[in-house]
Formats: sequence, structure tokens, C-alpha cells
Amino acid sequence: MTARTLIHLPSPVPRGELVQLRLTIGHPMEVGLRWQGDGNMTPRNILTRFECRLDGTPVFTADLYQAVAANPYIAFWLRAERSGLLEFTWSGDYGFRHQEHRPFEVL
Repeated sequence: MTARTLIHLPSPVPRGELVQLRLTIGHPMEVGLRWQGDGNMTPRNILTRFECRLDGTPVFTADLYQAVAANPYIAFWLRAERSGLLEFTWSGDYGFRHQEHRPFEVL
């Protein structure tokens, strides 16, 4: 399954600077507590984990739960110490997995 994402990442960044990364992914985050018209419950379908790695090294992780709204927005700070490739991974119910990559340039 593909997902639509928005990633705001300043680049290039001066070495030692704190930068904020802001990400949004299009996902329904269905909590599984609503009734459908046929009397059955809507199956739960949420994102359960987000990871950000810089050249394979984890720099930020988050576990996500049912209370997170649809189209989750995640923002976090990263100290710019070296350039590399940022890898963003969202995973969730029913084997959902989506990855994005962005170069991160430090001056």
C-alpha cells in the first residue's frame, strides 16, 4: 500500500544547528470502535510505529496508538552533526509499511 507523505526538512544546515523535521502521512487511523451499516465493527487500521534513521542509525522513534488522529503529524528536533541519508519508516496494522528517503546535508 502506498501512502502520501509531506516531509519538511531544511537543507543544507550549519553543523551543530538544531533543526526541526516535520512529517505528515495520509492514513485513516481507523480505531476499530465504530459500527458499520451492516452491524459489524469497522476493523482497526492504525499506524503503530514511526522510525527515522540517519545512515541506518536510529535518531527518532515513536510508538503510535489509537488516540492518534487521521493523517498523523510528527515533528521532532535533530542536531545537525553530519550529512547522510535520512530514512523515514511508518508501519502499522495489516503489514502496512511505507518508507521515504531524503538527503540531509550539513555544512
